[in-house]
Amino acid sequence: MDPLGILLLIVALFLIIVLFRSIKIVPQQWNYIIERLGKYRRTLEPGPRLLVPFVDNVRAKVDLRERVVNFPPQPVITADNLGVQIDTVLYYIITQPTAAVYNIDDYLAGVEQLTTTTLRNVVGSLDLEKTLTSREEINARLAAELDKATDKWGLKVTRVELRSIEPPLSIRDAMEKQMRAERDRRAAILNAEGTKRSAILMAEGEQQSQVLRAKGARDAEVLRADGQAKAIQTVFAAIHKAKPTDRLLAYQYLQTLPKIAQGDANKVWVVPAELTKALGGIGNALGGITGDVNEEEDEIEVDTSALELDDSAAQALEAAQQAAREVQDIGEGKARNNELPPSPA
Repeated sequence: MDPLGILLLIVALFLIIVLFRSIKIVPQQWNYIIERLGKYRRTLEPGPRLLVPFVDNVRAKVDLRERVVNFPPQPVITADNLGVQIDTVLYYIITQPTAAVYNIDDYLAGVEQLTTTTLRNVVGSLDLEKTLTSREEINARLAAELDKATDKWGLKVTRVELRSIEPPLSIRDAMEKQMRAERDRRAAILNAEGTKRSAILMAEGEQQSQVLRAKGARDAEVLRADGQAKAIQTVFAAIHKAKPTDRLLAYQYLQTLPKIAQGDANKVWVVPAELTKALGGIGNALGGITGDVNEEEDEIEVDTSALELDDSAAQALEAAQQAAREVQDIGEGKARNNELPPSPA
């Protein structure tokens, strides 16, 4: 190959290298820090950009997306002198690429150390129980302190999370026993409350049942008494409306006497004096019937030869005599059962 061809080839390669170094394509959510002859020149935004070859140089490529850093567990001593291991997760974004590049050598290492010291300061003012139950408060305090400290580095801490808090094994055993005792206590309280509530409900149910039964019995007695009162009023009104005679009343009285004498509790039964009056009333009503009561022989004789009786009067007289005989027989039978002489009428 002749020297001219070699020269042209060298020139072509040089132009390709110059073109390659002059054009930079910046991806989305990235910034390039450009230095010219070792001095900061500008920051390239996303898209194609031109540089001065051999003069401008890319100092750093900065990712503007939110990033997550997981720091290893850090030993922290609480206010009650108990050591715990705390694992943290940090969320941050770069807001000023130039500050992140020129204000600190390694912002990730700086954020890690700052997180550790801030975490020790925050947790060191709390006891173990407060530390375990106040994660939200610790997260908020850590985020505020780190955001304030990293502002000069061009970083913004968006969120800090305590992923785990590991107390010593002995403390964990004691906490488990305490939690188990607390659960047993709550279970016993709930059981006692359930038993109490059940007993109260059963007592209230029994009380309501007794009240309802009493009300039912009372209402039944009231209705029964009302029925009896209405029946008596009806019978009384019917009797007064019919205007009964003395003969009818005496006849009804004589029919009731045998029922009175039939009671099992009656050991001795005395023929009442009203019996002769009833017979006399029937005799007077029949118009002069004479009745003699033989007290010695306990027999009742009625003379009906002087008067001719109609059918109803004859039936009434026969019923009266039959009632008197039944009363007398009942009295004699009870006297024999009690081995006592029959009482005279």
